[in-house]
Amino acid sequence: MKEIRAYIQPFMLPKLTQTLLEIPGFPGMSVSDYEGFDSKRVIEQQNYSPFMPKKRIEIFARDELVSTIFNAIMTVANTHQHGAGKVYVINVDEGGHISTGERGSDLT
Repeated sequence: MKEIRAYIQPFMLPKLTQTLLEIPGFPGMSVSDYEGFDSKRVIEQQNYSPFMPKKRIEIFARDELVSTIFNAIMTVANTHQHGAGKVYVINVDEGGHISTGERGSDLT
């Protein structure tokens, strides 16, 4: 199992969500508001804040879905401009369902 963590532009979320829901077996996702910046900051005004709003997406998926989900995010969330976002794939050793006590390395 892997975690796919993506940081995308907020206006891209509806389009990305629709695309991900069309993937057979898509396990679901969590979305939260996020602010951050990278090394290429542009000062555009006097009251400058380096933090830019983004959406953080977390998806825990079985290995066989990771490539499909990753590619969908890279394609659909691409604004073709600097700051479009980033995607990471992280190994997950184990997960658990709190309500049932079930645990293992392949839970989604």
